[in-house]
Amino acid sequence: MDAAGGRAVAVFGSANPEPGDEAYEQARAAGRRLAELGWALANGGYGGTMEAAARGAVEAGGHTIGVTCTVWGRPANRYVREVIETPDLAERIARLVELGRAGYLLLPGATGTLLEFAWVWERMAKGMMPRRPIVCLGTFWRPVIQLVSGRRRRSAELVAVIRSVDELSVHFPPAGPGRAG
Repeated sequence: MDAAGGRAVAVFGSANPEPGDEAYEQARAAGRRLAELGWALANGGYGGTMEAAARGAVEAGGHTIGVTCTVWGRPANRYVREVIETPDLAERIARLVELGRAGYLLLPGATGTLLEFAWVWERMAKGMMPRRPIVCLGTFWRPVIQLVSGRRRRSAELVAVIRSVDELSVHFPPAGPGRAG
C-alpha cells in the first residue's frame, strides 16, 4: 500500500502547461484544495498539470504519489514525494486507477488524459470497479461527455463537471478516519 494508506484522489491532466499558464495555476489550486481536504494526490508524476497539482498539494502539506513509466526514462517532478515506477503505459494507468480510491479529477489534457478518462469511465459504466467520483474541472471534457451520453445516456450520470476548485469538497469531502481506504 502507498504511504497515503489508500486515501488518494487520482488527478489526470496534461504534461504541457508551464508555471504561470492558466491551466497550470488551476491545477496547482486543485492540488492545494485536495490536500487541504485531507486527500493525498496521485498522478503521472511528470510536468505540466501533473507537476502543478503535486506542487499545490505539497505547498498545503499534502502527500503526493507520482506513477512514472520507464519507457519515457524521465524522473518524476520535484513535488512528488513517493514514486511508483511502472514498465509501460498500461500498467501506469492501471496503477493510477487503483490508487484513486477516493475518485478521479480530470483536468484539460490530450490523448493520454483521454485514455485515463475513458478507462475509468468505461470500467465504472460496466460495473467492473466500484463507483467513485469522476470530476472534470472546467468545461474542457463537456463535449466528450455529451457525445458519449448521446449513445449511452446513463454514462453521463457517472461524471460531474465543476467550474472551480471551490466545488471540489462536494465530490471529495474532507477525508476523515476510514475514508477512501
